[in-house]
Amino acid sequence: MTTPLDAEGPAAPPRSNGELVFVEPWQSRAFGMAVTLHEAGVFTWPQFRAALIARISAWEKDERWNYYQHWLDALQDVLVGQGTVSAEEVIARAHTLARRHPGHDHLNDHGHP
Repeated sequence: MTTPLDAEGPAAPPRSNGELVFVEPWQSRAFGMAVTLHEAGVFTWPQFRAALIARISAWEKDERWNYYQHWLDALQDVLVGQGTVSAEEVIARAHTLARRHPGHDHLNDHGHP
């Protein structure tokens, strides 16, 4: 199964010279989660794309723009909307991750996080 990413339009991911652009590690992980879950058949790409466009459309101009935050929020919307995870599970996991110390995603000398 191939993920049909938009090259243009509101759902198109940021690119530079045709390559996807990720500014922070979490952005590539969020991207990878959505693609992997789609390819595993958890949801259809049109479902995700519609959720992403809805998130982008709801963006308030006074908020700082962050494409991958919209991406992550859309993924949450799809997964919660179809009952794959509960909103409470997402909130609890977000709180757990927020409490991790800075630099937690760097590998130690043994190649483990």
